[in-house]
Amino acid sequence: MRFLRFLDKGGNKRIGILKGSGNVVVASGSPFYGLQETDESIALGEIKTFLAPVDPPNIMALGLNYRKHAEESGSRLPDHPMLFIKATSSLIGHKRRIVLPAAAPDEVDYECELAVVIGRTARNVTPEQAPDYVLGYTCANDVSARDCQLRLDIQWARAKSFDTFCPLGPWVDTDFSPASGRIMTRLNGEVMQDSDISDLIFNPLQVVSFLSQGITLWPGTVIMTGTPGGVGFARKPPVFLRAGDEVEIEIEGLGTLSNPVVAEAE
Repeated sequence: MRFLRFLDKGGNKRIGILKGSGNVVVASGSPFYGLQETDESIALGEIKTFLAPVDPPNIMALGLNYRKHAEESGSRLPDHPMLFIKATSSLIGHKRRIVLPAAAPDEVDYECELAVVIGRTARNVTPEQAPDYVLGYTCANDVSARDCQLRLDIQWARAKSFDTFCPLGPWVDTDFSPASGRIMTRLNGEVMQDSDISDLIFNPLQVVSFLSQGITLWPGTVIMTGTPGGVGFARKPPVFLRAGDEVEIEIEGLGTLSNPVVAEAE
């Protein structure tokens, strides 16, 4: 099942189930406790405002979880998942605008990621048990202000948490297999990142298990599993997001998340 959240013409929050590639059946209930289809539907192309497919209590993320990204960053491969947390206020949906913050507009970078959505409360679970706690998967973009991350703040919280720095969507797929699949970033149609999720150092189920050791993962928790090589700051010369850009995150078998880039209004 693929479910998504959106605003209807009256500005009301709705949840729908994607049928095939173009029809969304409006549903009632909750994806965590059961969705019931209604008689109402809308064409996917008629949705004007996509919301992030879940409203997470926490957004957790991993650094250096692809081998090539660790190499291009000049870092050794980690021996355990490297956790940081993004503010929930950074969340936006498919087709919503990434805003280059006036406080740090010059070195904003893209990062394609596979995100896990937790389906029920997880604490101290094993990797073998982890599938029972995963609701599904979605596409994510871990937008990052590199000057804040690497020079100004010397830590990651603000750099990863500016408003609009966590695009997520378009939907959650409850049947997606995270074993393999091409993962890409396209910037204005040009491929910038191109890898396979099988290159993850720690796979999603290992990550869920690791994080659940001492941290309660509530339903709706989003876990971003890291980005592959090809990020903007590691390129020569560096490539950063600029107003007017369009960023697409595509994961084979899962979907494509697309967001335009704008400058923050004065």
